[in-house]
Amino acid sequence: MSKLLIVDDDAGISRTLQLHYQSQEFEVSTANCVDAGVEIAHTFQPDVIVLDIRMEGKSGIEGIVDFKAVSPQSRIIMITAYHDMDSTISAMQEGADEYIHKPIDIDELDQAIEKALQYHASTHQDVVAIPDSFGRSMVGSSHAMKEIYKTIGRIALTNASVMITGESGTGKEMVARAIHNAGRREGSPFVAINCAALVENLLESEMFGHKKGAFTGAIADQQGKFELACQGTLFLDEVGELSPQIQAKLLRVLQEKEFTPLGGKRSIKTSARIISATNIEFEQALEDKTFREDLFYRLQVVKIHIPPLRERQEDLEALIPALLARANKELGTHVSKVAMDAMELLCAYPWPGNVRELENTLTKAVALCPGDILTSDLFDDLRVDRNDSISLEPQTDLSLQDMEYRHVLQILESVGGHKGKACEVLKISRPRLQRILESGVAH
Repeated sequence: MSKLLIVDDDAGISRTLQLHYQSQEFEVSTANCVDAGVEIAHTFQPDVIVLDIRMEGKSGIEGIVDFKAVSPQSRIIMITAYHDMDSTISAMQEGADEYIHKPIDIDELDQAIEKALQYHASTHQDVVAIPDSFGRSMVGSSHAMKEIYKTIGRIALTNASVMITGESGTGKEMVARAIHNAGRREGSPFVAINCAALVENLLESEMFGHKKGAFTGAIADQQGKFELACQGTLFLDEVGELSPQIQAKLLRVLQEKEFTPLGGKRSIKTSARIISATNIEFEQALEDKTFREDLFYRLQVVKIHIPPLRERQEDLEALIPALLARANKELGTHVSKVAMDAMELLCAYPWPGNVRELENTLTKAVALCPGDILTSDLFDDLRVDRNDSISLEPQTDLSLQDMEYRHVLQILESVGGHKGKACEVLKISRPRLQRILESGVAH
């Protein structure tokens, strides 16, 4: 039988709630102030405490610490007739699990108590422990990841250019950093640049630098990424989005091992190792002549492909604890366990956004976790109906371009117009998404 302690100086509310939950087969005890409630909690050890905020003597918020000290496993639900923001924030920061306003909606309180009891049930499950610290090395024991580790070992000490392919969010930059850290350049800079994040003229300046007065707004000399990388590694993310003009300049750098800043007259030597990454199909880009074939072969001396997470889900058992340890470090939290039903939910989800989506989901859960264990209710968004499917009426009069445009619009609608999320679902870059949208408008 679950135990419930009600602490409220309104005798009518206390009695009403006591009768209601006794009829639900709870063992219920009541108190009319914090001090009396703490004394009862010490021996009663309730599963849930329903605690009013404004009472004679100590306030409910002041009493949270006392209740946690004598009955640390109790979940605390605050109730109040006052709707001010400061009280809500203070209660949650002190360790309350829920905050409900008077007049009490009994269905809302029922749901809050049920959620608290589910948490208790989760704490008695088998759990997966989270390590105290997160190493910067990659994790995963799938065959694909083992092959990637071996390739990194073979090429790290060479100067060969490397092309890393894979869907958005698979961890291409982490592979690039692993190559850098395992080689002779470990003590030199690792410099990354997103080739799709800037317009062409800004990207050219970002890559090669510029001299004062080279263009409007160039008020001082600026070093480019090639110069900053020096003897280290330059990581070109989304390299498939480079314009033809910058492709030509990049090819010259790879051939001549030198470049000239915008507005400059003197060439600068570079010995930076080039590691590039892309989520596009280069075969199609080469066929369409949107990417130079000679540059492609210069960049892809060695190719490493990272499969999507849905094709190597055995890696989740190692990835989840490692990413949770990272989240703890970044957020200053101490979540130490994952309930088994939560772990099963995480391992069953297909993760269309790959490791990036997994990390964002886990970080959000850690931030919202009321205790030291992640429970399945923190991942309700992942409960997908695998029988759901999109039904599309066939239209034989549409071109492939029109069908692509319609599909992109459907995905945009499904993610509330969020272009970043649409790119993750579609597995395309932001510039390519924009081109598809513009082509549809033109038609």
